[in-house]
Amino acid sequence: MSDSTVPEFFARFPMQAVRSEALDAVLGEPGAPPVTVLFLWGLNCPNCDAAKRAILVSPDRFRWPAVRWLHANVYDDPEMANRFGLHGVPAFFVFRGSRRMGRITGWPGAGAFARAVEEQAAQAAALSPSA
Repeated sequence: MSDSTVPEFFARFPMQAVRSEALDAVLGEPGAPPVTVLFLWGLNCPNCDAAKRAILVSPDRFRWPAVRWLHANVYDDPEMANRFGLHGVPAFFVFRGSRRMGRITGWPGAGAFARAVEEQAAQAAALSPSA
C-alpha cells in the first residue's frame, strides 16, 4: 500500500524518517546541518499530498546546503503528533540544532515556505562561529 497519492515523493525528494522517541537524538547529531525541517504528514491527507506535489514541481528550490529534512507519518506515530500538539497536518517544524525555531502549519505555498526556511538558514549562518 502506498503512503499517499504521491507514492514517489520520498524516492524523488529523500528525507530521513524519524520516530518520536528518536527525534531528540537525531536533532542533536554532531555534524548535522545547522537547520532541520521536520515534515509531519499523514496517510491519505490531501493537504499533505498537495505539499508533496508542490515540492516535486521544483525540488531543487527546497534543497539547501545548510538544511536537512526529516519526516514522520503521524498516523503511524501518534506520539509525534502529541509531542507537538498537532490538530492537523501537514505541519513543518524548523529547528536550529535541537532548538525549535518555528512552525509552518498547512502548506502556505512554495514561495512563502521557501522564504521562511531560507530566513532560518540565514539566521543560523549568521550565528555560526565560522560566519
